[in-house]
Amino acid sequence: MKVLLIKEVPNLGVPGDVVEVKDGYARNYLLPKKLAVLPTPHNVERFRKLKEKYEMELADRRTKAQALAEKLNGAELVFGRKVHDENKLYALVRPHDVAKAIEEKFGAKVEASKIVMEPIDTLGEYEVQVKLYEDIAATVKVKVEPID
Repeated sequence: MKVLLIKEVPNLGVPGDVVEVKDGYARNYLLPKKLAVLPTPHNVERFRKLKEKYEMELADRRTKAQALAEKLNGAELVFGRKVHDENKLYALVRPHDVAKAIEEKFGAKVEASKIVMEPIDTLGEYEVQVKLYEDIAATVKVKVEPID
């Protein structure tokens, strides 16, 4: 069955795409959840404009991600943590801590799930990758220092 997507569906397409799917998938999932409609000439024309708007939005996201990547590449984020024997931290530095520091320092909201790192449990300097958009990523330095 052919359907016209009106919302982005992972691994299937973007708004405005006409795709071929199994009848049951269309009837039981895509159509009831209002992710797709039947591709009548009226609907195709109506959602052509939506597709153009969506593509412009994607280009805008890419541009913003590239600008943020340029800001973040090589940036240093410093965290102060209490330590106990052998420079072990009482409180780990986790992805949500890095996301919060990026938001405070650069004013850009980054989801913690986009930060690729293991929780840091010792003092030192670390490199952390931040995935911003599809193939755009930045590397930031995370420095963990002792506090009293």
